[in-house]
Amino acid sequence: MTRKLLVATHNPGKVREYRELLAGLPLEVTYLDAEGITLEVEETGATFAENAILKATTYARASGLWTWADDSGLEVDALGGAPGVYSSRYTGPGASDADRYRKLLDALTGVSWDKRTARFRCTVALAIPHPDVPGTSEVPGTWSSRIRTADGVCEGIIAFGPTGDNGFGYDPVFYLPEHRATMAQLPAEAKNRISHRGRAAREAVRVLKEMREEPDQP
Repeated sequence: MTRKLLVATHNPGKVREYRELLAGLPLEVTYLDAEGITLEVEETGATFAENAILKATTYARASGLWTWADDSGLEVDALGGAPGVYSSRYTGPGASDADRYRKLLDALTGVSWDKRTARFRCTVALAIPHPDVPGTSEVPGTWSSRIRTADGVCEGIIAFGPTGDNGFGYDPVFYLPEHRATMAQLPAEAKNRISHRGRAAREAVRVLKEMREEPDQP
């Protein structure tokens, strides 16, 4: 039986990547815009996991669907781990991907190659509404879900300038020494194999299968 899985994002780049990563599973991957969900969740968590869980539970409640939410970002050692959970908000509202990575490059002006180490980190949270309780219930204490998380990390170096046209976000400035390329220079298949999101997604798929087999699941 094909089940609808809500990916809690408005970002078409993420949706495209997740559809590729989840291809072959009995899932109809949908997302917020396709479901007409305009609810915005304020990311108030101090960690990627906290934000992912917050989004997964909120959208699962709003939709009644199995929900997949992630929070991810870039941690730069020379900046004390920044931008971290603020990666998508690094330059304020309305900023483009280019605005964000240019600000990052400016912040690293004068920092030598060996000090520009960084990592992409991703946490996926999976929320499955309780089968006996409608996901849209607004009665306090009557809504519940099962929550599990999965993590992925990809290590790299912040380049001195952007290169490549693939990907999105900070991909053009995230250099992978073993591939001698930035994330934005890799084809989608290669990126999905080694990226933080790809690694978290593969672990999340394993967890999703476990959750499907747990007692009291539909």
